[in-house]
Amino acid sequence: MENNRNFFITIALSVLILAVWQYFYVLPRSEQQREAARVEQQRIEEQKKAAGTNPGTDTGTPAAPGAIPNAPGTDAVTPAGREQALATTTRAKIDTPSLEGSINLTGARLDDLKLKHYTETVDKNSPEISLLNPAALPNGYYAEIGFVGNDKTGAVPGPETVWTVDGNATLTPSTPVTLTYSNDKGLTFKRTFSVDTNYMFTVSDTVQNAGTAAVSLSNYGRVTRFDKPLVASTYVLHEGLIGFTGTEGLQEHKYASIEKDKQATPGKSTDGWLGITDKYWAVTLVPTEKQPFQPRYAYFEDGRHRYQSDFLTDPITVAAGQSATVESEIFAGAKEVAKINAYAEDRHIKRFDLLIDWGWFHFITKPMFWLIDTLYKFFGNFGLAILATTVIVKAIFFPLANKSYASMANMKKVQPKMLEIREKYADDKMKQQQAMMELYKTEKINPLAGCWPVALQIPVFFSLYKVLYITIEMRHAPFFGWIQDLAAPDPTSIFNLFGLVPLTLPHMLMIGVWPLIMGVTMFLQMRMNPTPPDPTQAAIFTWMPVIFTFMMAGFPAGLVIYWAWNNTLSILQQGVIMKRQGAKIELWDNLVALFRKKPSPAE
Repeated sequence: MENNRNFFITIALSVLILAVWQYFYVLPRSEQQREAARVEQQRIEEQKKAAGTNPGTDTGTPAAPGAIPNAPGTDAVTPAGREQALATTTRAKIDTPSLEGSINLTGARLDDLKLKHYTETVDKNSPEISLLNPAALPNGYYAEIGFVGNDKTGAVPGPETVWTVDGNATLTPSTPVTLTYSNDKGLTFKRTFSVDTNYMFTVSDTVQNAGTAAVSLSNYGRVTRFDKPLVASTYVLHEGLIGFTGTEGLQEHKYASIEKDKQATPGKSTDGWLGITDKYWAVTLVPTEKQPFQPRYAYFEDGRHRYQSDFLTDPITVAAGQSATVESEIFAGAKEVAKINAYAEDRHIKRFDLLIDWGWFHFITKPMFWLIDTLYKFFGNFGLAILATTVIVKAIFFPLANKSYASMANMKKVQPKMLEIREKYADDKMKQQQAMMELYKTEKINPLAGCWPVALQIPVFFSLYKVLYITIEMRHAPFFGWIQDLAAPDPTSIFNLFGLVPLTLPHMLMIGVWPLIMGVTMFLQMRMNPTPPDPTQAAIFTWMPVIFTFMMAGFPAGLVIYWAWNNTLSILQQGVIMKRQGAKIELWDNLVALFRKKPSPAE
């Protein structure tokens, strides 16, 4: 029994460390990053205002020959709002079942995109998520496709090129938009934007050479972002620059690491993708498969600081009187698992599924999500799906748990013999261990068998935590009553009488209903066994549920609900098995002893 207790304490403390880390590191760091972002943005605005530059004018160093042109908007921030910034340029409208926004005809770039199905908060009247924003705004974020030319090609489409709409001016899944541009060297560029009903754009560029000599030019693409998420990222998932190209495979560069390294340039590739990812959203480029391309991940400090994932193809030759077509794709939207997997399979985008950070234990996390998502389609509620998942996991491991609890029950029955051995060989630990092992052999008991039910909870717990944290399907997913977002902590607190008292509390006092339920079930589960004779272990067992109640209060409500439900099932399962084995259930005696008045020394 002592081995079981020690193992249980070890496992519980490992989970406690995670809780402490999130509570004392992640949350304060998040607040610090928000404040740092605000101060940095204020500094930039004051600096540009003092310099007196015009918004949106690129005054940076000219790009080197054969290099990707400088990003637009690197010199200033427009103090006006989003609508005013959009009104400064001519645009082609975007309207799909999932997206709304516009294409900026200056540069033909995607810099205005909102997600129709996602809002900033659980409030139905909350604004839609603005994924892409004009470069002149503090949160400028855009995707751009262009060309790099030379003296023979003349001016080729770049960030400052003003395109002309040819025909239809509204991009929908059934109506593409075509843009045209011609230069003084006889080159005509025709760009066609098309989009599906979800989040994938296709950009098809045809170059017609009406000149008398062949020309060579390169195709480039970039995703540029001027800010970074206000909520600090954690080790649980990757946020920042990302891609999968060439033989090096997956490339992940967090904002902090690319700020330090400045630039990362993997080898050339002929397939793959690259871009910038957040927790729930991403913008990525899928370069043409016709030409080898050079991927790059970079952080620039000239003018406005910015993060950029880009590619540059090898030169494409267009003979006189001929034309050439290159086609790229741009994903801009929510990282919905089914849609990401469909794009990877249907469009043959190599390892596009890695855009969702399933982690090292993806072989557990992916099946866990599949099970919860499948049950959600049946129940229509992710909370019920989590409860059903817990039951299924319990059923799968029932044979092992049954043997484990049976072994624990048998150990309780031989506990008097164990105490006799300890007393008999109190001064000889070697003989004490030998006698214990002989007793286990005679009674056919595995002293470590009771550890397995606890050990098996750990990978399931972390997998569920990962699923709740990274998958957008769980975002703003309601349960019942006051739980309107299973991916967020329980919003109630016992310290303001669960909202009856209009009092704003610090985070550490937000101890909601479900954390309390979890703490009670954990307390009852631990009281199913005899109180440890060692005072230190007894104190740990007494206070651990209280500590976990405070620490788990900051975790996603879905995870707390799972833990409480799992504890309840474990109590029922252990009680039934112990009764069948004829072992005494210590719960009632332990509760009576806990609250019984202890006699004073005088008594």
